Amino acid sequence: MTPVAIGIDIGGTNTKYGIVDQHGNALAETSLSTPKYEDVEEYVRVVSNAILSLIESLPEPVEVKGVGIGAPNGNYFKGTIEYAPNLKWKGVIPMTDLFGKYFPNVPIVLTNDANAAAIGEMIYGGAKGIKDFIMITLGTGVGSGFVVNGELVYGHDGFAGEFGHVCAIRGGRMCTCGRKGCVETYASARGLVLTVQELLAGSTEDSPLAHIIPEKLTPKDIFEAAENGDPVAMEAFEYTGKILGESLSDAVAYLSPKAIFLFGGVAKAGKWILDPTYRHMENNLLAIYKNKVKIVPSGLPDVNAAILGASAMVWKEI
Repeated sequence: MTPVAIGIDIGGTNTKYGIVDQHGNALAETSLSTPKYEDVEEYVRVVSNAILSLIESLPEPVEVKGVGIGAPNGNYFKGTIEYAPNLKWKGVIPMTDLFGKYFPNVPIVLTNDANAAAIGEMIYGGAKGIKDFIMITLGTGVGSGFVVNGELVYGHDGFAGEFGHVCAIRGGRMCTCGRKGCVETYASARGLVLTVQELLAGSTEDSPLAHIIPEKLTPKDIFEAAENGDPVAMEAFEYTGKILGESLSDAVAYLSPKAIFLFGGVAKAGKWILDPTYRHMENNLLAIYKNKVKIVPSGLPDVNAAILGASAMVWKEI
């Protein structure tokens, strides 16, 4: 039988899950709405039964080696989701225990979604063979995973590596975490959109972005405007790269990584975010680190990266 891992990525909007072999091939995958299920036990039952149906539908029998779960505020040591602000289920959720009822005698490992992405990058992506690197996810928020000597850094409580909540500007923008000036408020999709709105408020440019309803403005719109030479869009990416690059220069001083991988919606802007981020990081590095750290886009396929990241934990951790 083919050995496989089950990958489950729990997001605030959707839960993606699939069956992945050791080579990173997704044999089957699908998704469902996360907020549809207010009762977490019902949610786990529906997801588990759907996965079991996927397994039965495969043309050949497989051997499930483990289940990997990526989730916001996932605690690796306890297998719990703890006080996740973007999920309906409040408090501490014993997620691995709940899934264990449907997958008895199968190892289950859970971590936060950005850590899962880092492991996926190490197993399937551009970090193969790299022992020291940083994974930064630029989505609705900013997540991160730090890998040192080939091992993910969890800290004593399982919550190490919250780069998105490093303070970039003291007293700056209000963050959903309750603090001000976090990297997430500037380098996330929401942060990029807010930067554009602030620039438009103080600009006389007839930017095409000014004609989009603010609530519907997306990083893709900003990317397309930059591609067409819109100065507001280009300035927004420059400022975002400045905040991100300066903050990453501090991370380099802590960890001295060989590479920093950017993943997520904002990272899809390519050169518009990569170039200013690298330039501002280099300008703020201690001399001993200069020209040693590359910033590159993730090597994970975008179509099922979340599932690959979650499943990769099985091959790495179990």
